[in-house]
Amino acid sequence: MRRALQAVFFAALVRPFLTLFIGLRVRGREHLPAADPFVLIANHTSHLDTVALLSLFPLRRLGRIRPVAAADYFLAGKARAWVSRTLFNILPVARRKVTRANNPLAVMRAALAVGESLILFPEGTRGQNGEPGRFLPGVAHLAEACPEVPIVPAYLVNLGRSLPKGTVLPVPFFAEVRLGPPLHPTGTRDEILAALEAAVSELRDAE
Repeated sequence: MRRALQAVFFAALVRPFLTLFIGLRVRGREHLPAADPFVLIANHTSHLDTVALLSLFPLRRLGRIRPVAAADYFLAGKARAWVSRTLFNILPVARRKVTRANNPLAVMRAALAVGESLILFPEGTRGQNGEPGRFLPGVAHLAEACPEVPIVPAYLVNLGRSLPKGTVLPVPFFAEVRLGPPLHPTGTRDEILAALEAAVSELRDAE
């Protein structure tokens, strides 16, 4: 039932909204992996980010693609939790009172181990003025722990202008998703982190 509701939501509402109202364009769609698991990383500017990235995939795959989201925010209240779990299939992770049992890295590794894919915003919060901020080290730990899982970089353009922080009504701005080729970064954690940051920044500068 959850997968059916999610598919209807994206087919009937999300995709028409992004195409007709936001005017979302996609560059580099050929870089999207045809199979799971993978990790899709992107700069973070708006609540529309997750919606736009999920809309790139066939409806039949949405049940296996899980946006990583802060449990304390997205599970706060029954209505928000229902929307987050049912329509967006989030993977909730702890930001506070982290223990061995609820460690975000362990939760993400477990999801990848059963063949689920992740959408991850490595900044951990929204960037300023659409510019990607420094990545938190968690994504490098994940890449090091799961070297066989491809990491796909993405850069989101103008979604933060379409739905700025603190607003609930979107406005029409031509927005774009830019995708780069899948990566299997190696080296030290600092080197992995630098490589992933560079891949997203290169997409920002692509014209």
